[in-house]
Amino acid sequence: MFSAKTYNQRRSELKKQLQSGIVLFLGNEESPMNYPANTYHFRQDSSFLYFCGLDSPGLAAIIDVEENKDILFGDDVGIEDIIWMGFQPSMKSRAKTVGVAETAPMAKLEEYVKDALVKDRKVHFLPPYRMDTAVRIGQMLGLPPSEVKAGASVDLIKAVVALRSVKSAEEVAEMEAAHAVTYKMYLAAMKKARPGLYESDLSGLMEGIAYAGGASPAFPIILTINGQILHNHYHGNKLERGRLCVIDAGAESCGHYACDITRTIPVNGRFTTQQKEIYEIVLDAQETAIRMMKPGVMNRDIHLTAAKVIASGLKALGLMKGDVDEAVQEGAHALFFPHGLGHMIGLDVHDMENLGENYVGYDETVERSKQFGFAYLRMAKALQPGHAMTVEPGLYFIPALIDLWRKEKKFTHFINYAKVAEYKDFGGARVEDDVVVTKTGNKVVGRTIPKTVKAIEAVVGTEK
Repeated sequence: MFSAKTYNQRRSELKKQLQSGIVLFLGNEESPMNYPANTYHFRQDSSFLYFCGLDSPGLAAIIDVEENKDILFGDDVGIEDIIWMGFQPSMKSRAKTVGVAETAPMAKLEEYVKDALVKDRKVHFLPPYRMDTAVRIGQMLGLPPSEVKAGASVDLIKAVVALRSVKSAEEVAEMEAAHAVTYKMYLAAMKKARPGLYESDLSGLMEGIAYAGGASPAFPIILTINGQILHNHYHGNKLERGRLCVIDAGAESCGHYACDITRTIPVNGRFTTQQKEIYEIVLDAQETAIRMMKPGVMNRDIHLTAAKVIASGLKALGLMKGDVDEAVQEGAHALFFPHGLGHMIGLDVHDMENLGENYVGYDETVERSKQFGFAYLRMAKALQPGHAMTVEPGLYFIPALIDLWRKEKKFTHFINYAKVAEYKDFGGARVEDDVVVTKTGNKVVGRTIPKTVKAIEAVVGTEK
């Protein structure tokens, strides 16, 4: 939690951008796994955290723009709650820590919202991503849950995106703290990796280190010898000699700021010649992209440059052919690099994705492409100081996609399918770091986790 001053400033800036109406923020509630008392680990709504700071269920907030006041809604606990949870501070004292002077019981929330509606005041709310939230908003506004998302305030979405996109120094410090734990997660997994273990041995180790470090996993860990599956959360395969293992993981700080890192390691500690050639193409693309990052540069252009680095590297190996610029322009490279270069990161690992990617990563200066692969670029607009981005190019050999494109004779003037066939059992490789845009360039978050061939080979499998 930051200082009361920070939250007051954030709410004041939000009021300036909206100018009228009331803003409704619903905190998240507990979510049962299989019966009410057995819940998933609680995670507060990120925008509620950003503006109100309190990290527990049973809370809501109203920011009244015209009256220039903030109200926190929630109930003080009774003796039964204290028996199970211990002493809990009063709502008044909790509100004071985040700079809010006025509190009210949760039962008064609907009354406040309906009073605004009667007075024909705008009720701003963000699109809900949980059904229980949609139901509660629908009850207050007299809408069926299926219609609530469409009624979300575009003005509020744009205002929240504008504010949350620019990370302050204290937010970057939280990301650095998450990275410090992530560094330990990766070093431990790299040192332990060896043929004969299972993916779950490494993923479980990393998750445990996250919790032991006072953090938690920012998202379900991706750790797989089938790196051609972009979001593979299955951890039941045995690590085999000669295979690469893609690890995509990160810790979330106690303040809920995320880290998102990917490394690709050889299971037996040494890259084969083929693996090294492919891996170094990906690393070159990533480092080229990071060097380009500075205010005013379109992230779309950085993505396309990374794609050209990949296409050039593949051409040198005989997997692609023809003019590289034309190949990327037509999208032939997407057979091997079928996703975007990266995404914003902060309180969410895909920051503000619940608000809509087109609001977060696009604006009036850039339109989302409809081209396969390029269409998945989550962030295309110009970078500005304070933007925090992942940079994660990858190179994959997806047998089903290769077979489909070859059957369709797709891009035969750019792709050497006979040569590609020799790589169909390769898997994939990806390299990812988190980068903050500064006034003059950029800063990579945290201490470098081994990512050159030499550095990786020096650490993998070294645990005694």
